[in-house]
Amino acid sequence: MPGDIEHTKNALRADLRQRRQLLSPIQQEQAEESLTAQLWHLVESTGATSLSCYLATTIEPGTRTFVNQAIERGLRVLLPSTRADGLLDWVVATTDGEEATGPYGVPEPVGELLGPIAVDEVDLLVIPAAAVDESGMRLGWGRGYYDKTIGSIEKCPPVYAVIFDAELLDEVPTEPHDQPVSGVVTPTRVITFPQR
Repeated sequence: MPGDIEHTKNALRADLRQRRQLLSPIQQEQAEESLTAQLWHLVESTGATSLSCYLATTIEPGTRTFVNQAIERGLRVLLPSTRADGLLDWVVATTDGEEATGPYGVPEPVGELLGPIAVDEVDLLVIPAAAVDESGMRLGWGRGYYDKTIGSIEKCPPVYAVIFDAELLDEVPTEPHDQPVSGVVTPTRVITFPQR
């Protein structure tokens, strides 16, 4: 039943959020440093010259170091900005660009808003997740922005979710609207799932 699945998802999200909050600032800093190296392995293996990423919250593996390095190396990086209609606008990232707090307490870029279809032009999507299972199904944080985005791209490029190592699970609860990902990036590795 849909209500049961949503309840299971919410309980799992709460557990994962609590585990993340137990990480010390030093552990977070080390995770960002290691994640940055893994993201570069991913970019090099895919040959991406443009990508979407996001600005991590305080409980996510940090992405700002990678975003800054990507800009400095000439990659075009789009960052999401939430809209009231459940879609994402996009902003071209700048090095240490200005940030604002979005409607859900998530950091968002300040800049010229490009519409939702701007992401159709990227070679790679790097997105947040609460967990991913070994079949590639992603558990997000419950607002559906990325499921809508992935589902709306006609020729979707590879999509990699960023998680901590312990968040690659045997199985996550799913509903029909949930979108799978191509792989995951953790602070220690990049995993690409077999294509469906």
